[in-house]
Amino acid sequence: MAATIYLHWSATPYNWVRSGAYHTIVAGDGYLHRLHSYTIDLNAHTWRRNSNSVAISCACMGGVPDPWTMPPTAAQIEAMCREAAEVARSWEWSADDITIQRVMTHAEAASNRDGRLLHDNYGPVAWGGSGERWDFMQLRKGGPDDGGEVLRQKIRAYLRGEAPASGSTASTSGSMAPAPLTFRRPSTMTARKRQLAVEIDANGSSWALAADLLSLYDIPYEWNPLQRRLLIGSNDVAPLYRDDAVQDSIGYPLFEMALQGGNAPVILRGILRPDAAGDAAGSTGGGTAGGAAFSRAWCRVLEFAEEFGITVTYQPFVLGERRGG
Repeated sequence: MAATIYLHWSATPYNWVRSGAYHTIVAGDGYLHRLHSYTIDLNAHTWRRNSNSVAISCACMGGVPDPWTMPPTAAQIEAMCREAAEVARSWEWSADDITIQRVMTHAEAASNRDGRLLHDNYGPVAWGGSGERWDFMQLRKGGPDDGGEVLRQKIRAYLRGEAPASGSTASTSGSMAPAPLTFRRPSTMTARKRQLAVEIDANGSSWALAADLLSLYDIPYEWNPLQRRLLIGSNDVAPLYRDDAVQDSIGYPLFEMALQGGNAPVILRGILRPDAAGDAAGSTGGGTAGGAAFSRAWCRVLEFAEEFGITVTYQPFVLGERRGG
């Protein structure tokens, strides 16, 4: 089956997060919970359409008895479309490629609106279906049944750079992008009784090269530059799905750290940042990306420690050993 992006709602409250069903869940305030790598298939988001596909879901429509007491918020819709555009861009799609054959709502998929599969119509009753799934047939209560096309128009606009994120600034290409997080000064900290080079950001958080941290704790990994992924070979890590995970608004290209095998749960996300000399492709340390646009992979030190079960003490901030490892 051709690669497809499916857009869902979860029929839950705005703060619902659960791994397994969707690659990414968008909270009511537009916060993205990226739970699984986009490079793997999940098993149960869209009937008979789970292969070679990505599922993005808004946590909403959980009102009882009226689902519309928890409608999709404007922030959710924009964040979902922006994320879908980023997935499409990673697949080298253009705005013209955003058609119903490639980006569908669950309502459209359930009703075979693309003509791809001849299964029973479990879509909206208004489209001749059983009414089991009607995700984004409408974007508001009593609205027109053109939700899918409105969402595709938004995704096309993001791909063209015509739909800037809130609070963004102009980039050199003429499109809009958020201002990068400021790194104030380099420093060092103690980790496993050794000195670890870190950068302190404008919020006072410590960042380190992901490759340095993984090597320091003898955690095997493999860098995939095309997918911007660090694949981790570890069987004793359970992702925490933090509420403060790194978002696109940080202003740098992102990478993801994911477990190898299974449904490839995302452990954490970090940034791709040029080194002090401005080198992009030629930097060392195991965190390089393969193109000239990106550099080394950095992650927040405390987040890394919490995800991998590493002991932490404060005043000063020091990393110890992995618990149980």
